[in-house]
Amino acid sequence: MIKIGKRIISQDSKPLVVAEIGINHYGSLKIAKKIVDCASNSGAEAVKVQIHIPDEEMSEEAKKIKPGNSNINIFKIIERNSLTLKEEKKLKNYIEKKKLIYIATPFSYKAAKWLNDNNVKIIKIGSGECNNIPFIKYVCSFKKPMIISTGMNNLTSVKKTVKIVKKHKIPHALLHCVNLYPVNYKYVRLHRLKKMIQMFKSSIIGYSDHSIGNTIPIAALALGAKIIEKHFVIKRNGKGPDIICSMDKTELKDLIVSSNNIHAAFSSKKEIINQEDLTRKFAFHSVVSKKDINKNEKLSWKNLTTKRPGTGDFPSYKIYDLFGKKAKKFIKENRLIKKKSIK
Repeated sequence: MIKIGKRIISQDSKPLVVAEIGINHYGSLKIAKKIVDCASNSGAEAVKVQIHIPDEEMSEEAKKIKPGNSNINIFKIIERNSLTLKEEKKLKNYIEKKKLIYIATPFSYKAAKWLNDNNVKIIKIGSGECNNIPFIKYVCSFKKPMIISTGMNNLTSVKKTVKIVKKHKIPHALLHCVNLYPVNYKYVRLHRLKKMIQMFKSSIIGYSDHSIGNTIPIAALALGAKIIEKHFVIKRNGKGPDIICSMDKTELKDLIVSSNNIHAAFSSKKEIINQEDLTRKFAFHSVVSKKDINKNEKLSWKNLTTKRPGTGDFPSYKIYDLFGKKAKKFIKENRLIKKKSIK
């Protein structure tokens, strides 16, 4: 179980849908606030941000590396699209003033310390840091709940991280993730999410999505994901590395509705429900007279059959119990067989 303020995430709770701003604000606090407004108005419960301090999280060599979805090196991308820590504090206050759950991903020790110093309730670990054992241990020292994305890592590596988190008794969630932007459906591998649910029984399991549309997140919810994280943007007509795999307000609303509906569909563990009684009455079959049955006549397939409704004294499967018994009185054709008519 994970507790964020009053919000509880467990196997029995409603799934948490997280709208991730990421770097979709282009380094503008004004745009970031507008995205928060849009997410809030669309029914979002939680908003996630990324805390980037370029010089703290990347070496000089990062200036030579270009991600697959950009012609610009990763250092410049992050540098151009980051907020200052002062702006991040204002954004955090703004998100919490909106009564939204604030979640943030630190990409350096300094960023992690900043989050802890600013009393965040939960910390998100990105896929790139999932196997960074020293960093994981450092964040565990804060004794705050953690959400850990597992993209690019095999489950053996994830096990090592989980072992550390459990040793520190940190409430946590593991998110299946594929770090391609966007990810082709054939690379999503939802069977891995199912395997994680089976393997990490003491962990909350969720899904961080980089596909286009809501098909895969909805499928993940149906498989048992309790957290769904997806990039969010006001409109998808802008340019940016995460725009193409981001959801807009219409898709966010749809995802939240789907999440609530799927949760409701899993909520009852009953084998049968009383609410179906009205339908049972007309849909089930009872034992019925196939023809007129005279007094003292033996009952058999010759004079009995089964028909709707299911309101008779003898359900269809009890027809065999009636064979060989006799009619106590005359029974008209096509009538439900009553107990008082049999001896």
